[in-house]
Amino acid sequence: MTTLPRGEAADVHRAVRRRRAVAAAGAVSAGLLVLSACDKPTPLSTITVGRSSVSSEASCGGEGEAVEASAKTKCLADKDVKSIKVDPDETVRFGVDPDVADKRWTILMNGQPLTEDSNKTYRTIPGSVFFNAQYGAQGNTTLVTIQAGDGKKDSQTATGLWSFKLEKDD
Repeated sequence: MTTLPRGEAADVHRAVRRRRAVAAAGAVSAGLLVLSACDKPTPLSTITVGRSSVSSEASCGGEGEAVEASAKTKCLADKDVKSIKVDPDETVRFGVDPDVADKRWTILMNGQPLTEDSNKTYRTIPGSVFFNAQYGAQGNTTLVTIQAGDGKKDSQTATGLWSFKLEKDD
């Protein structure tokens, strides 16, 4: 049993609740301050083969501004990209954020357009295409790039590039 006079126990509980409320308000304020200092990340693009998938932020651009031709060439030559193994009998699935799809996008294989531009968030291509010389493939690896456009159909202006290396899995 408590030895506090009548009514004082309620005052103690009010003080504890007040301290908790002040601490919670401080934590929320600090969290909002941290979030406001962060840059918005560039949209992600994802490639899925079977049960494996790999995602990446833009290698170049990705923030809506046009990528200059020289920067695009340099970006397409970048060898330090994420890779995924592809069985030629599997289907390769490409996915982009809705923001990218709204501005239209296309798939490049070794720097050359493989598909027409699209405003969908999802595309599929047979895995055998990426290792077929008829489509420009050379050897057991292929550089595939997702190129975001400027929103105009069939435009060559790139606003973002996401590159991946597909490795043949026999």
